[in-house]
Amino acid sequence: MTQDQPIDRAAISVVADIIRPHIRRTPVISVDAADFGLSAQGATTSALTFKLELMQHAGSFKSRGAFTNLLTRQIPASGVVAASGGNHGAAVAFAAKRLGVPARIYVPEISSPAKIARIKSYGADLVVGGARYQDAYAASETWARESGALTVHAFDQRETMLGQGTLAKELEEQAPEIDTLLVGVGGGGLIAGIAAWYRGKVKVVGVEPELAPTLTKALAAGKPVDAEAGGIAADSLAPKQIGAQVFPIARDHVAEVVLVADDAIRAAQKTLWDVLRIVGEPGGSAATAALLSGRYKPKAGEKVGVVISGGNTVAVDFDR
Repeated sequence: MTQDQPIDRAAISVVADIIRPHIRRTPVISVDAADFGLSAQGATTSALTFKLELMQHAGSFKSRGAFTNLLTRQIPASGVVAASGGNHGAAVAFAAKRLGVPARIYVPEISSPAKIARIKSYGADLVVGGARYQDAYAASETWARESGALTVHAFDQRETMLGQGTLAKELEEQAPEIDTLLVGVGGGGLIAGIAAWYRGKVKVVGVEPELAPTLTKALAAGKPVDAEAGGIAADSLAPKQIGAQVFPIARDHVAEVVLVADDAIRAAQKTLWDVLRIVGEPGGSAATAALLSGRYKPKAGEKVGVVISGGNTVAVDFDR
């Protein structure tokens, strides 16, 4: 594959066949909106469809892009290297272990203990250092130059976006009736892959933390620009900028982007546990937060889907 080839349904379908033996077909669950108290808020949608990607290998959607990279690119003897807030690193480490490839993973100090533990459990060479993702990325690039290892980018790479796009292909087969899909946004690899698959057939809505508005700021500026990188979901939804390759896809095929507060994300985590007994990590729960907080309000009869993108978090007793 080359970076100048299109990211479209045909290319995503090819990748889906390649990675099919290595990833899980994660389930969907349809839930009455009233179970979440949405009727009381005046929402008019009757059912919600959740794509439970937290049940994917390594605990998040990132395994799709990781396997796509390792199965479609030539891997040198020195193996692969990746920088990550945590989920991408775990996914690359998992894929590398399954395929017998050496892997070195760089994560910043804000990476959660749960994600660090996952990476270690897969046997990768783990390096923890720097305050944010960009610090880990810079260190990984130095290692790539020194070692000759292949860089597997967390979001701004064609293979990564194609792999993440297989989630949308799968969801379309499972829930062809949805009109709208809410998707959390960090660097943008997931929403770009999803938007490239649907291309307007489904309304794709991005959801970002207020403290990490990477796509929101890029759309306002007309190009990727630096944004804040903080908040409760900083280890998964807070790169410095949206991806340069991600941006034109998001600009052309993402219908809108909404921002959610940290308190809304925390509340969504608790509600997902109370209603579905699902423990989503903060970044994986951001899309749900947009719905529950009213930042995204469905229209009459709108069939809404929500991606719960990851579950790599320390177990929490929400009932305390």
